[in-house]
Amino acid sequence: MTVGQEVPVREGPSFREALGVWARIGLLSFGGPAAQIALMHRMLVDEKRWLDEGRFLNALSFCMLLPGPEAMQLATYAGWRLHGIAGGLAAGLLFVLPGALVVLFLSMLYVALGDVPVVEGLFLGVKAAVLAIVVEALGRIARRALVGGLQLSIAAAAFVAIFLFNTPFPMIVVVAALAGFLTPGALTGKRATGADADVARLAAGHVGASLRTAVVWLAIWLLPLIVLEWGSAGGLLADLGWYFSKLAVVTFGGAYAVLAYMTQEVVAVRGWLTTGQMMDGLGLAETTPGPLILVTEFVAFVAAAGREGNLWLGAAGAVIALWATFAPCFLWIFVGAPYVEWLNGQPRLKGALAAITAAVVGVIANLAIWFALHVIFRSIVPVEVGPVRFGVPELSSIDPLAGGLALICGVLLLALHRSVPEVLAVAVALAAGATLAGF
Repeated sequence: MTVGQEVPVREGPSFREALGVWARIGLLSFGGPAAQIALMHRMLVDEKRWLDEGRFLNALSFCMLLPGPEAMQLATYAGWRLHGIAGGLAAGLLFVLPGALVVLFLSMLYVALGDVPVVEGLFLGVKAAVLAIVVEALGRIARRALVGGLQLSIAAAAFVAIFLFNTPFPMIVVVAALAGFLTPGALTGKRATGADADVARLAAGHVGASLRTAVVWLAIWLLPLIVLEWGSAGGLLADLGWYFSKLAVVTFGGAYAVLAYMTQEVVAVRGWLTTGQMMDGLGLAETTPGPLILVTEFVAFVAAAGREGNLWLGAAGAVIALWATFAPCFLWIFVGAPYVEWLNGQPRLKGALAAITAAVVGVIANLAIWFALHVIFRSIVPVEVGPVRFGVPELSSIDPLAGGLALICGVLLLALHRSVPEVLAVAVALAAGATLAGF
């Protein structure tokens, strides 16, 4: 565990002072990873000067190489730089806990009141707003990731693989990463050269401590799940723990990228949620502080609560999902943090990341189409031709209210550049008014 204490910065804040800043970041972390990273940069680099610009950017590049929410992991890394393991735990937990508590509360209300007509109307507005949000995220990521013909080809191949062939998201990630690793120059424009010799020697000195840290955090992550498996004889709660642990390993590209895979599993394969519930969960996660991947907490709550609406069992499922989703994040950071400078000198790893990011564009394009079909149309007809499988909407089943709300949200977000909370508020207000008026 000593690895957390081995890379001091300069004379920094007291632990108590830092704790207040981590809490403030956690409470203000609305708006997705871009806004959250900008908030941390302003507070940690510009205002407090606890990290310099170069160290902050190197840490951000490192966190983007990892599965999981990069903003939460960046906060964890910053805490580790200042106060070791304790600082990393404080920063990471305070980034997640405010939003997690809000999602838990909203999940309880959702399960308890979800069948009330006016509540269903409110969530229609949420779904319409989420459709616009996903389209906006697609455009933002595509502009950053698709800078050449090869990246565009990778994105197109990923879209075809998941849209027409239902290829599992982990397989798409692995294939894209392998392609980028083998051809880094084609994606990054850099030769695959080694890192600086001094940096490499410094990184090599941390190997023993990192191995010990890995063993400790693997045990912290997995032992509770093993105990749960034995205690429940492989019941639903254990299934939730193992599933979200697997999800935590493949969440490259952020929550939007993994949503298609999650939907494929929890709706079509496992039957834990309906399509509508899945979209409602993303809408709830969009309205709360913290990482968007907190949608896993909602999914686990609804799945565990079941048809009977058992709120205690739902809360247990939510806690298990949080553990399985975020315990690995601390593992990645505490093991990898001493190697940040070395990793940033590895073009092959950057090539792998560039390829994964390009593939994520195709995956999110599939997600955007999936949302559009299920928000605007009431009935989707499955089509199968050999290995090709996709859904076609019944044109007669179009929902004019949902389509109109989605169009309004699109104009507000994409044309008028209003904030996500504003768009959500407008959509929910219009949907509630239309429901009360009998539409």
